[in-house]
Amino acid sequence: MKNTKWALITGASAGIGAEFAQQLAAAGYSLLLVARREDKLLEIQSALQEKFNIECRYIVKDLSIPSANLEIFEFCHNNNIRISYLVNNAGYGVPGDFDSVDWETHHKMLQVMLTSVTELTHLFYPAMKAQREGFIINIASLAGLVIPTAGHTLYGAVKSYLIKFSHSLHLEAKDSNVHVTALCPGFTYSEFHDVNGTRGMVSKMSKKMWMKAEDVVAQGLAAVKQNQAVYVNGWRNRMIANLVKILPEKLVRFLMKGSIKKYRKR
Repeated sequence: MKNTKWALITGASAGIGAEFAQQLAAAGYSLLLVARREDKLLEIQSALQEKFNIECRYIVKDLSIPSANLEIFEFCHNNNIRISYLVNNAGYGVPGDFDSVDWETHHKMLQVMLTSVTELTHLFYPAMKAQREGFIINIASLAGLVIPTAGHTLYGAVKSYLIKFSHSLHLEAKDSNVHVTALCPGFTYSEFHDVNGTRGMVSKMSKKMWMKAEDVVAQGLAAVKQNQAVYVNGWRNRMIANLVKILPEKLVRFLMKGSIKKYRKR
């Protein structure tokens, strides 16, 4: 049976985004998947429709193009697709020091991971609020909760913004029965580090620090259902986030200095 409740997932062609599609399809949601790679989207669409008998559609969009967000919204309007579950997952890292990367690369990253998340939320949130039902998950990161580091300059800053933005919207939305959660995973098995060229570096990290995408997503779905404003995946990551709050900043920087050099590409 087709469900009239739709979930929109950005960055849905692999990793955490694809896993959100899998688990939301299993929960009976119809899906609208957004990513740049049509071959991957078509493959996921076919598999999910066959396995779960849900309606699954996709849009090929590059979220670094400013017009993409409104085009997604208009597609939903024109096809009578009412989004009740929004997962802002699309994102990537830009390695290197700030001045070693050209502005166009920085600009595209900010468009995808900051502006697009904010605009898509602004477009779809009012209808959720009006119907007094909705879920929004913004994929942030443990990096947004710990101290800044050299290299990958904008990544932690953007993730910190997503946490603050999500928390504020969570407070505003509570009386409207719209649940908003900033999900903060740490190291997760996905294509993320292959894309930014740091796979060889992070592969040296202890396997105890890594989580599977299916666990990250299951925890995220549970957290937004319980309407938790911010959820950090994994007890080790939560311990790190809590220690950063209570330990002196100089001590935290000293403890992190050696490991950061190993896993941050400059």
